[in-house]
Amino acid sequence: MLVVKKFVFNPFSVNTYLIWDESSKECLIIDPGCSSANEEQQLKSYITDNHLRVLYMLNTHCHIDHIMGCNFINDQYEPEYYIPEKDIDLLSHAQTQASAFGLEIKRPPLPDILISENTQLKIGNSPVTFLFTPGHTAGEYCFYFKKQAICVTGDVLFRSSIGRTDLWGGDYDTLINSIRTQLFTLPDNVLIYPGHGDSSKIGLEKTDNPFLHETNKNYN
Repeated sequence: MLVVKKFVFNPFSVNTYLIWDESSKECLIIDPGCSSANEEQQLKSYITDNHLRVLYMLNTHCHIDHIMGCNFINDQYEPEYYIPEKDIDLLSHAQTQASAFGLEIKRPPLPDILISENTQLKIGNSPVTFLFTPGHTAGEYCFYFKKQAICVTGDVLFRSSIGRTDLWGGDYDTLINSIRTQLFTLPDNVLIYPGHGDSSKIGLEKTDNPFLHETNKNYN
């Protein structure tokens, strides 16, 4: 069985997820956003208290708020690091992104794996399916755990909202198409864990999301 633990970190209130297997204690960290010693300690204490083995670090995309804790995780646990292949330029310009918000950031680590739709990964006995969902950035991926009916949707689909498209790599029509073709084809009972805010379900977003009313009728 997989356990999903959410932390809310940094000035942007990003959701950082630890997903771990109860049997093996294998753990992956998605979008580490810890940006202070206190936030780093929260994450470290949870990992230590649950005896987790941090094997993987994944970014749904590489906007600044989602990568602020990558150096800490890399230094502490040396996980295999995965980012979307088309977001490599965003990662390379992390310091430029930070300066646009009046922030400073240490250059993030280089990725080990560039995510494509053919990327394969398991946590315990649970495979991860990588869904290519550009629109918020040029390369963003959502992470679907079919056996558990959960999907980490990054900044593509939120509860009653969608990702903004006015930042680096954003395009509104592309984002809507990603939601239609990749996320709204998942079963209605799939629980979504977005990059900000509360969780929801695919079925609820089809019927209730005000940004998608024109598309919802195609998926009922």
